[in-house]
Amino acid sequence: MKIIPPFRLKPEPLTEEARNLPKFKWATEEMGTRHQLGGSPQHIQSEFRPVCPDCKEKMTFYAQLDSINDEFCLADCGMIYVFVCFDCFTVEAFIESY
Repeated sequence: MKIIPPFRLKPEPLTEEARNLPKFKWATEEMGTRHQLGGSPQHIQSEFRPVCPDCKEKMTFYAQLDSINDEFCLADCGMIYVFVCFDCFTVEAFIESY
């Protein structure tokens, strides 16, 4: 299993509509800023690393994407986690929430 060095991802709104999206009303300041590429996932629930359905090896954590705001909230301020197998190029993604 490969480990990708960690990168902080900072979303940049590309349109006026995106720039004008309201922030979360009730969530903490960190919500919407937890996007990341590589490193170790910041699991909300229990730590989980999927196994590739093809080769049966543990998959590499690739990225996590945070909720955006109240309108585009992923299951109660959750995140999407993406894992990849670099041998088979199989991808698995799932959501965790509070």
